Formats: sequence, C-alpha cells, structure tokens
Amino acid sequence: MSDALDARTGLPEAHRWLLETFPRLRWHDAELGEVARFWLQMHAGFRHQQAQMQAQTTRWRTDGDPVALHRTLIPTLQGFLQHLDGHHRVESGHYFPVMRRVEPRITAGIDLLDADHDAIHGHLDALFKSGLAFHQAMTGNTPDVADTAARLADTLDRIAPPLSRHLEDEEDIVIPLITRHADAFAH
Repeated sequence: MSDALDARTGLPEAHRWLLETFPRLRWHDAELGEVARFWLQMHAGFRHQQAQMQAQTTRWRTDGDPVALHRTLIPTLQGFLQHLDGHHRVESGHYFPVMRRVEPRITAGIDLLDADHDAIHGHLDALFKSGLAFHQAMTGNTPDVADTAARLADTLDRIAPPLSRHLEDEEDIVIPLITRHADAFAH
C-alpha cells in the first residue's frame, strides 16, 4: 500500500499500533480527554462543511441555478478553506512537534500526516482557484458561469476522498496518542 495520500486506502499498518491500544470503539469513553474531543469536533466540522458543499453542487447539477449555488457555496467554501488551513497550521506548527517529542515511535506517522497536509494544500489551492473563477464569472456576468461552476463542483468531488482519508488516518494516530499522553496536551 502506498503512503501517498491520493493512493492510500487506509492508515499504513506501521502507524496503527496506537490505534490498537485505544480503538475507535472506546473513543466515547470517559477516557477521551478535552483535547481529543475538541480534535474530533473540528474534524466533524470539516466533514459537515464538505458535505454541505457537495450537497450544494449536487443541487446545482439538478436545478442549474448558478445564482443559488453562488449565494450558498461561496461563503461555505471561504470558511472551509480558512478553517482547514488554520487547523493544519496549528497541527503542524504546535501539536505535531509535541507528539514527536512525547511519542518518538510515532514520528514516521506524524511525518505522514505532515506530508498529507502538503498534499491537501495543493487540493485547497485548486479549490480556491476554481471557487474564485466561479465567483468572478458570476460577478462579471460572463458566459462561462456554467463551466466555472462545473469545474468547481468537479474540484470539490476530487478533494473529498483524500481529505476524508486524511481526517480518518489522522484521528487513528492522534486520538490514541493524545489520550495516552494527556498531560502533554492539557491546556
């Protein structure tokens, strides 16, 4: 199995050992600390925004109303891009170095997640550019509105699988690690 985000179908076995000590079935236990719960809430928010945007493009593909798509999708897209970029900056700049220090055996797993952030950044850049093109076509009332909307919808479709893969894999490393070393992550 490839470690590249776009090719992965699951977290590589070498990085799953923490998950085996604290499996997902136990993540609702009282053992789950505040930071772990917050992390899962953040990820749930990204999943929710992604689902909203995909529902909006699905509706547009059915009704063909670019005005409604623009009105609903662009604000959601802006928030999603800003939120996810900020989240990744905090993870890579603060949490990941702490994780490498408190659990050196998972360093390669954290490196994998950091590489995912780089790959996702490329997807986010493409999403930003296609969203901007659609916005400019709408506000400029140009004839290529439908084409730019279709490109934006297609870009959203392309980003969904790797982002979902990353969120799941990150949780499989981070939630057990934070739970195991709760004192290192106490606010």
